[in-house]
Amino acid sequence: MLVLKNNQPTLWDSILPPELRKLPEELAKVDEWLNDERFFIPYKERFDTSIGRPTVPVQTYIRMMYLKFRYALGYETLVQEVSDSIAWRRFCNISIDGKVPHSTTLIKLTKKYGEEIIAELNQILVQKAQEKKIIRGRKLQMDTTVIEANIHHPTDASLLADCQKTITRTVKKIKEQGFSLRTKLQDRKRSIKKNILRIAKVLNKRSDHKHEQVRGITETIARKVEATIVEGQKVLQNARQKLWRLKREGQTFKQHSEKLIDKLADQLQLAQTIIDQSRKASAKEKIKDRIVSVFDKDARPIRRGKAKANTEFGHKVLIQEVENKIISNYAVYQGNPSDDTLLEKAVNRHEQTLGKTPKEVATDRGFSSKDNEQKLKDKGVKRISLPFKGKKSAARKIHEKQSWFKRLQRWRAGGEATISVLKRKYGLGRSLARGTPGTKCWVGNVIFAYNLTKLARLSMK
Repeated sequence: MLVLKNNQPTLWDSILPPELRKLPEELAKVDEWLNDERFFIPYKERFDTSIGRPTVPVQTYIRMMYLKFRYALGYETLVQEVSDSIAWRRFCNISIDGKVPHSTTLIKLTKKYGEEIIAELNQILVQKAQEKKIIRGRKLQMDTTVIEANIHHPTDASLLADCQKTITRTVKKIKEQGFSLRTKLQDRKRSIKKNILRIAKVLNKRSDHKHEQVRGITETIARKVEATIVEGQKVLQNARQKLWRLKREGQTFKQHSEKLIDKLADQLQLAQTIIDQSRKASAKEKIKDRIVSVFDKDARPIRRGKAKANTEFGHKVLIQEVENKIISNYAVYQGNPSDDTLLEKAVNRHEQTLGKTPKEVATDRGFSSKDNEQKLKDKGVKRISLPFKGKKSAARKIHEKQSWFKRLQRWRAGGEATISVLKRKYGLGRSLARGTPGTKCWVGNVIFAYNLTKLARLSMK
């Protein structure tokens, strides 16, 4: 049963002195912004409010997630800090003697609610800011960045070692459930680890043939993982046969066992894909949609050409910003789509959220193409600050030297600072959630916390 809020005061709350009942100024403003019934609508549309076990109040959950991303806290640290702070308890609508939700409960609720709800919460917040005339939606600037996945640096050898590790671990769990007990699977982790150490020694040598030696060692590891796959297929086949017999005879078995068997099937398929991928890399063939992690299969290599990191591993994020540095929309992409393919959809999202076409649009040259400027003109955008790529004609140079064009480019440059703040203070630098759905949830919560803080500070002026 979905519980929206809990407004029952306790005796202990009533005897608190007035100084302790008062929230800090910023939290008080955030509380005012969140005291709107519209923030409950996405939850009420998807979950029943009358049947089932009561959940953590939505009001409490939203506020705790705001604190988590506002102060870059882990779930366990968040629970501890809320438990120890009277101000944070009152902000989260938890009584002094009330129980703070457990960290695992918050994690499960985040997965349950999903990325669509947090996206709708962001839209409601932006529309509310428009109603209060803090933003008007006349100006729009956008930029892209990368949110890194929480993975180690991928190499072909390390990915193959991860495949061996995960398959062996899953088979062990399946055997503990009583399946495929007589089917053997050799644990090759030690021999693979020795080969990886050999790679490190070879790379330290001053030899012209060291890369060929590394490819040879990687192929040795690949053959060992192939042998593991063959044995794993036998384990999988026997486990499925026993599961089929148990179902036919009506015998009971743990539901977790069926999930482990399906998990093993996915791991075996992924391991074969990574073996094929490593051999293509050794043959210097082009690899489309390259996998860079066994644990986060949706992460992709994104080449940005930055001095600090030429290639990053994760997801591409588009940030759309309007007046007063408020983020009106965002999008998370798997892989590295070209920026010039994202412009029209971004403007469409702006129109859907704010109900109007922007009068001024500013981007960097990555979004420019022959058609994009014309598409924006057709939509009714009056001033388009979109620097062209490559060699420019004399007329184009004059056009880009106009004062309004330069003014919009200076405003667009401020978006770099917004992205920097999001990465340093709110957690946009690295997503600790796995997969594209998890990353979308993470990015949505980051932007929701940022916008709330920004609006609260604007309200304090």
